[in-house]
Amino acid sequence: MKVVTLRSPGGLERLEVSERDGPGEPGPGEIRVRLHASSLNFHDYGVVSGVMPTEDGRIPMSDGAGVVEAVGDGVDEFKQGDAVVSCFFPYWQDGPARVGDFKTTPGDGIDGYAREQVVCPATWFTLAPKGYSHAEAATLTTAGLTAWRALVVDGQLKAGDTVLALGTGGVSIFALQIARMMGARVIATSSSDEKIERLKELGAEHTLNYQREPEWGKRVKELTEGRGVDHVIEVGGPGTLPQSIDAVRIGGHISLIGVLTGRGGEIPTAKLMAKQARLQGLIVGSRTHQQEMIRGLEAGGLRPVIDRSFALDEIADAFRHEESGKHFGKICLEF
Repeated sequence: MKVVTLRSPGGLERLEVSERDGPGEPGPGEIRVRLHASSLNFHDYGVVSGVMPTEDGRIPMSDGAGVVEAVGDGVDEFKQGDAVVSCFFPYWQDGPARVGDFKTTPGDGIDGYAREQVVCPATWFTLAPKGYSHAEAATLTTAGLTAWRALVVDGQLKAGDTVLALGTGGVSIFALQIARMMGARVIATSSSDEKIERLKELGAEHTLNYQREPEWGKRVKELTEGRGVDHVIEVGGPGTLPQSIDAVRIGGHISLIGVLTGRGGEIPTAKLMAKQARLQGLIVGSRTHQQEMIRGLEAGGLRPVIDRSFALDEIADAFRHEESGKHFGKICLEF
């Protein structure tokens, strides 16, 4: 089978494509999956670029989607031919958050899905949404589930709420789509007028170019008649969080998902306290969350936005495309 490995200390030029024997037959409680797609996330880029060091020879990519080829003894949840998608935290099956690092995350602490076949416990996968392509399913493991948990699980999103989504990466686009699917209003930001037009096409009620409006938090309050938004999808971190605090309503909810502007900085804690807002950090979600999300997406008819797909042996080019910041939605590998 074809497989991609990352040589230490990392870097796109250190990604190597090779051939190796397949994984063999699944044991008790396991399944063998023929993988057909993965999708790129900021976390994956951190690993392959060497910013988040991993073991020499690691197989990257946390997202994997494909078809069950064989099932081991005791597996009754899946059958041969089922379309499946991987879980970001394979050992977090249900209940409250149980992990705070990436030691068990495929593509980081353990080998990931930049390969054509894998044998693993059946509980490391869920069924994919009916009618999805493998590439569409692969977008759900990290980005889709992060947006779902932020809004639906933690935020208790309801119809009529207002959501502020920052940027046009995978999580933010999913958040826009999920919010609209569930009857919420969306304000979205971008630095690109071209991307802003696409945000409007996806249903954003208001859009802001944050380069032209650096005080966009105040503008968001104006757009909500001084109330502020119910939910903020905060992917920037310390560089954008002060504006997000300005934008959120009293008693609102800010989901701290990313740190694109850095890992540390000055935060207006007095203002956050006065807003009495809930600032909640989160990392993806559990297997049960993923199953609930998939039922919701099937019922709502939501389809992911895919910017572009690359072949498995074009993985370095795919990450260079992500690096450029020109994408809108998800970048995928299809193989």
